[in-house]
Amino acid sequence: MRRLALAAVLLLGACSAGPAPSQVVPRSAAAPQPANASTVSAAPSSSAGAPPSCDATASLRPGPLPQAGQMPAGSTMAKIAQRGRLIAGVDQNSFLMGFRNSFTGEIEGFDVDVARQIAKAVFGDEKKVQFKVVTAAERIPMLQSGAVDVVVRTMTITCDRLKDVDFSQVYYQAGQRVLVRRNSGITGVEGLTDKRVCVASGSTSLGNVVNRAKTTVSVPNWTDCLVMLQQGQTDAISTDDTILAGLAAQDPYTEVVGARFTDESYGVGVPKGQEDLVRFVNGVLERMRTDGTWSAIYGRWLTPLGPAPAPPVARYRD
Repeated sequence: MRRLALAAVLLLGACSAGPAPSQVVPRSAAAPQPANASTVSAAPSSSAGAPPSCDATASLRPGPLPQAGQMPAGSTMAKIAQRGRLIAGVDQNSFLMGFRNSFTGEIEGFDVDVARQIAKAVFGDEKKVQFKVVTAAERIPMLQSGAVDVVVRTMTITCDRLKDVDFSQVYYQAGQRVLVRRNSGITGVEGLTDKRVCVASGSTSLGNVVNRAKTTVSVPNWTDCLVMLQQGQTDAISTDDTILAGLAAQDPYTEVVGARFTDESYGVGVPKGQEDLVRFVNGVLERMRTDGTWSAIYGRWLTPLGPAPAPPVARYRD
């Protein structure tokens, strides 16, 4: 019995001592990067034949809005009404603009509420909308394929994009800035020349920053950029201040620095050739500006950006 007890003590001591040094599995020093992360060395080229310039933010003038539930026969809106729901492409990874509420599972945000207002104008019920989550790079293909009726996803109106899709009037005026870890020493875009910067693929932010930084990393979603910043895999994130405010709200150890160095005019994306839907959406946006809905939506989501400004002034080309 004494020998058995001694053996047990020796066995217990061997277990508590842990494995021999040669058996310890070394911990990897490098954290894994987000899926589909890639290094970008040059700004993405515009599609062939892109016009050198255009009056990008001048849209189509709206007519009187039809009564909800009474869309004109044969119109794009009538087809949407017949289906019974608006299909809107939105984000689920941009806190404040378009994100999934972890408690309810619902997609919420400023862009989401704009899409709901379009659905309300068609049906009289803002809940008659189906949200499809799209990445920045998927916005135009989803419109071209007809998978969505509209895209409301921090989409900057550009001359190049107008070759492939149509846009509403400007519903929000943003600008590109920089997000960094606190005490990083970076004070704005001019401090990125020797830094590693993260951006989302398919965004105008990529072309705006790629030649200003030493290294630019492209990822599918802005939350991927935040993870890379937190893991020390990148020194900064650069995109619209709307998106950066949402990222900063999720991590108190980060801050938005520097002044805006671009103007980003957001429009509702519409499939090419659907002028009636463009005019209809513009009528909805006109009403939102004049009846206080735009300011109320801003107050619900975007107060981290400061007091509500006046809604963007509509510009039309006809």
